[in-house]
Amino acid sequence: MQDPLLLDLPTRIDTERLLMRPPQAGDGPQFFEALTESLVEMRRFLSTLPWIAAEPSLEAAELYCRNGQANFVSRKDLPFFLFERATGQLVGATGLHRTVWATPKTEVGYWVRSSRSGRGLMVEAVEATTQYAFTHIGAVRVELITDAANLASRKVADRCGFMLEATLMNEHRAPDGTLRNTCVYARFPAAR
Repeated sequence: MQDPLLLDLPTRIDTERLLMRPPQAGDGPQFFEALTESLVEMRRFLSTLPWIAAEPSLEAAELYCRNGQANFVSRKDLPFFLFERATGQLVGATGLHRTVWATPKTEVGYWVRSSRSGRGLMVEAVEATTQYAFTHIGAVRVELITDAANLASRKVADRCGFMLEATLMNEHRAPDGTLRNTCVYARFPAAR
């Protein structure tokens, strides 16, 4: 296995409507704006997005961006912010998380700014991020894990060609104590 630090990973993904790149120093104000707009929606599934539990601040947002940049460089996590080409606005994020480099396998995660939801941007971003995993890190498996009640997220999985492998019943508790089910989706590289 090649040390992941030796991989020359592209730091930009271009799609039809999005410019995708890792967070960087100075992105804090844009991230803070997008996050605060979307908190109510995102907190509906807090148990799968624990990092949004804390109250946002400009300082915390800037720290998040700088940590994201450092994690990308160290290959601990591969986050990407999504910028809409037409407006330059930060409209969400995606990334490859919990990568097992020895396999290699990874998990794609994502969120979209509430005002941009329902426009197909996440399908575009998740598809591009999944292809990035296959092409640049040689992933043999990309997982997408979501709360079973998160129908919007499940639609993204379906539209991006992920296969539902399992629904894990009573897999975790939500902050209110209710038991939640988790859907595990996976996608594999095309046969060569």
